[in-house]
Amino acid sequence: MANGRTLRLFLVDGTPGGLITAEIMNWTGHVLSGPRSLLPNLLKRSEVARTGVYFLIGPDPNQSTRARVYIGETDDVSIRLKQHNRSEDQGGKDFWERLCVVTSKDHNLTKAHAKYLESLLIKAAKNAGRAVLENGNQPEYTALPEADIADMTFFMEQIRTVLPVLGYEFLRERPSITEAVNSGAVVLPGPSSPLFTMSVPKYGISAKAREQNGDFVVLRGSIARDHWTSSQHSGYESLYQQLVDEGVLSDMNSGTRQFATDYPFSSPSAAAAVISGRPANGRTTWTTADGGETYAHWQEQKVNSVTSPADPNP
Repeated sequence: MANGRTLRLFLVDGTPGGLITAEIMNWTGHVLSGPRSLLPNLLKRSEVARTGVYFLIGPDPNQSTRARVYIGETDDVSIRLKQHNRSEDQGGKDFWERLCVVTSKDHNLTKAHAKYLESLLIKAAKNAGRAVLENGNQPEYTALPEADIADMTFFMEQIRTVLPVLGYEFLRERPSITEAVNSGAVVLPGPSSPLFTMSVPKYGISAKAREQNGDFVVLRGSIARDHWTSSQHSGYESLYQQLVDEGVLSDMNSGTRQFATDYPFSSPSAAAAVISGRPANGRTTWTTADGGETYAHWQEQKVNSVTSPADPNP
């Protein structure tokens, strides 16, 4: 079992939609997040005048199921945010609706540290593939002493822990379950489910998946329909096309497509819809490989097996 972490969130103005600060015990980093509409309030805070890295987050107009993110670094975050707040014809950025700033409480984060962190963060966001990056290039910055590299690697790990808690998923690593199994790994990282399968022999569909760390992960090699078949438009149709465009679903020239990599979905139904090429109830479509138990029944049994501390008949 993974060790727990203490993360302290503070609602600056007492409302969940306002500015939020986040800190982790024994970490010198400080995270500040909020909507663009509160940028004037955010700029009044002393921490945004420090050296740091920042994220601009908004919806992607071309892929409705994903966010668009810009990752930057600067000696004075407040100055750079004012520049980004200009209209695009004046050198700013229009797409973002939220922002997140990471600085250091002890003022020991230097320009070199920030450039190194920016390089790590852009690389991590690209590898995760959970958002569309607004950055035009990927800077490679390695000009740091060995000790500082170790410190920034730790700093980076804390950022990847905090951001999902604030609702920003773009740094979360994609699970590589198939690779772990093929390499002989006995234990997968994080909580894992039994193997689930779904098939539609009529259309040549056959897929495998596991639930891993909150994601429903369809495994590499799974077979899906070659096109979206339903006249019912939904976000799943956009997701299907997105996976085709990105090469996650590769054409097999046989009326089907194949998953070229393990891919995490937000739910069994999202996965079932993409594989079927139409809306589907993943809770009944997916069944355990060893017993044919539906996902819904498996989950129900899992919940029922938990003994509540208040249960008089444990």
